[in-house]
Amino acid sequence: MHTLLVTGPGGAGRTTVAAATALAAARSGQRVLLLSGDPGDPLGALLGVPAVPAGQAVTVAEGLTAVPAGPDGPWVARIEAGEEFRTELTALQDRGTTVLGLLGARPLGRDELTELPGAEQFALLRALRRAATAPGFDLVVVDLPAAHQALSALALPAQLRRYLARLLPAERQAARALRPVLAQLAGVPMPAQWLYEAAARWDVELAAVQAVVEAPTTAVRLVAEPGPAGHDALRLARLGLALHQVPVESVVANRLLPADSADPWLAGLAAHQADYLDRWPGARTLPHLGRAPQGRDDLALLDPGAPAAAAPARPEWPVEDRLAEDGVLVWRVPLPGAEKPDLDLVRRGDELLLTAGPYRRIVPLPSALRRCTVSGAALQDDELRIRFTPDPALWPRGARTP
Repeated sequence: MHTLLVTGPGGAGRTTVAAATALAAARSGQRVLLLSGDPGDPLGALLGVPAVPAGQAVTVAEGLTAVPAGPDGPWVARIEAGEEFRTELTALQDRGTTVLGLLGARPLGRDELTELPGAEQFALLRALRRAATAPGFDLVVVDLPAAHQALSALALPAQLRRYLARLLPAERQAARALRPVLAQLAGVPMPAQWLYEAAARWDVELAAVQAVVEAPTTAVRLVAEPGPAGHDALRLARLGLALHQVPVESVVANRLLPADSADPWLAGLAAHQADYLDRWPGARTLPHLGRAPQGRDDLALLDPGAPAAAAPARPEWPVEDRLAEDGVLVWRVPLPGAEKPDLDLVRRGDELLLTAGPYRRIVPLPSALRRCTVSGAALQDDELRIRFTPDPALWPRGARTP
């Protein structure tokens, strides 16, 4: 199964392109599952999928239901962030009833729970994990939020797992065997045991989502309108995806105006679009219909093409051995479109904090580089090259290779 994540700047037509992609793939013979968490159900109008009463949708994976968009269309799964939030928080309260009782807390009723900011991201990630386990599908197309929010969501599993590892380290969890004894002596359950058990469940869940995001079968399709705003947003989106090593499958240039228009004003806008389109080599182009797309016939006119059978490879960050020539190791980090003012890096112990534009990522150093000091960095040919000099106190004299 392949997973195609569709995102781009706000208002660029992400949902339309996601629906058109899913429909084109389904009509080519693939069995396609289309995920969307957009409020207002825009996919229903685009694909002609009526609202289905609760309980009538088909379960396609544990915790995930969908409805077919016609005999030759994709299956559509709507992500209900509010319902997901209420279900998860109620279950969390049930598991922690004893601890909450010790604290004198009054559990919240399901009917008084209102989703908090960020609930949409968690609901989306859970749906993504569940969709990846749905049997019988060849392709999952995910209508993600705007690029900045989408990148934050995709980075969330790895970030939260790092936080859990730092706040609840594995070596402390080894003492869990003593907690039942301590609980019997104290006469009450030990809250720490519940905390570690909850953290272990969260880590398993987050690891499963992270595996989907980092899978070799997952890629991103970027949607943007050619123009100054779209160009800048596309550059930053590519930069953020490269920082998190998520491959870009294609770029879709949406809402292109006809170049042969008799209207001088429209012809000028089309020429302006063409200037920016020249900077997006290989982009797939979709015409402007002169109206908001509605229905399957319009989507057929906007066919962006099904994704390739093989997803592009996840970008690698190789370590180049230049000890013999320059006495350094060079960590090469591809960052297409990066500019020097965008970049910053700080080493903290065995980790490197990398900043690229509005995005940050903390990555563990490869084992060989942990025995070195950062001695410089340069941006060259869309690649950040970080130089590491072996630390004499940690690197034996005469050793050439890690």
